[in-house]
Amino acid sequence: MPSSPSMPQNISAGAADQSPMIHWTESDEARSASWRAEAGAAPPKRVVIGDDTLAADTAYRLACEGTAILWRGDFQNARQLLQALARRVDGKGRRKSGKVDKSGKAASPAEAFHLHRQAQAQRARVLSMLLLPFDADYGIPLRRAPDVRQACREAYGDNAAPFVASLRELQGIIGAHEWRKKGVEIPALGARIHPHYGVFSPVRGEYIDLVAKAPLPPGAESLAFDIGTGTGVLAALLAQRGIEHVIATDCAPRALACARDNLARLNLSDRVQVVEADLFPEGRAPLVVCNPPWLPARPSSMIEQAVYDPDSRMLRGFLEGLAAHLAPGGEAWLILSDLAEHLGLRTREQLRALIDAAGLEVAGKRDARPTHPKASDADDALHAARAAEVTSLWRLKHKQATA
Repeated sequence: MPSSPSMPQNISAGAADQSPMIHWTESDEARSASWRAEAGAAPPKRVVIGDDTLAADTAYRLACEGTAILWRGDFQNARQLLQALARRVDGKGRRKSGKVDKSGKAASPAEAFHLHRQAQAQRARVLSMLLLPFDADYGIPLRRAPDVRQACREAYGDNAAPFVASLRELQGIIGAHEWRKKGVEIPALGARIHPHYGVFSPVRGEYIDLVAKAPLPPGAESLAFDIGTGTGVLAALLAQRGIEHVIATDCAPRALACARDNLARLNLSDRVQVVEADLFPEGRAPLVVCNPPWLPARPSSMIEQAVYDPDSRMLRGFLEGLAAHLAPGGEAWLILSDLAEHLGLRTREQLRALIDAAGLEVAGKRDARPTHPKASDADDALHAARAAEVTSLWRLKHKQATA
């Protein structure tokens, strides 16, 4: 058997009004299938067939060149090949740590962040070049392939035709399925939250603790809004703290389904109403809570939308619309990390200017230090910023009129 695949073949996406298609040549026959990529990536333009005889160095060279490998060998060998590709990418990445610019000079925090994001994007591109075939029922027609049908149904919903997707994407689907089954323990709730695929997991406990410990403002016992609820963790916490009615909003279908599922598990569906909305529901509330994405940058996948927000769109929208949805004498809790400030992506003065321009003032602030592993990882490209990071609950009120 040959140790290298055949020459790559050109492929193209399907028609604009159809699902994207991936095309390849196999056994001298032109073939095609639907293409799935959660991040919206276009089908690769070159595809070769790979099997158990393919050497890792050859696969790495092809992937770096932008040639995808459609796997026809043993599934477990494909997993091992992906691990080998990751070692090669990560080894190269350590030599280009992101702490220096192209000239070899120490990078500024903002430059280090952008270099880090570029390295992440390149890593994702290379590792996404190892592709798998899927049957219409989400079965994988490869030797020793696991049964991933339930995990895929949770992520993709119903399916009607065979398709091709990357092994890396499948690993994310399997990981999300396991998290959904196991859940994430939330000490402040005394319960577990079960994140769905594509919904950010509440693993940063410090922001949850801030909401759990902040004194409720007068009148908040009757009503609160949770803007951008995600898994529903903050809405559940507010209800558990005794608030009679919580309206939790989100605009992502997966987040809405996830929040409803978690609230049902916690027997809180009668006290928390989950509403589809881009930011605010109708009306005003004496307490409005929002934990927007913390970094003003472009996300590369749906789940990254919980972390990265271009031009701080959600933060700006929340602040600009808050005065019209906050009851007189009410209080808003903005939960925000200052990591963007340490990375040079946004200044404290810019944040305060946004608050002031929205007709709001700061009534107080509660801070917490993060405890996640990256905060103490000296090898992390963004270690200096992460080590200085503080997460804050900003208490905002209507600006008082001056005489």
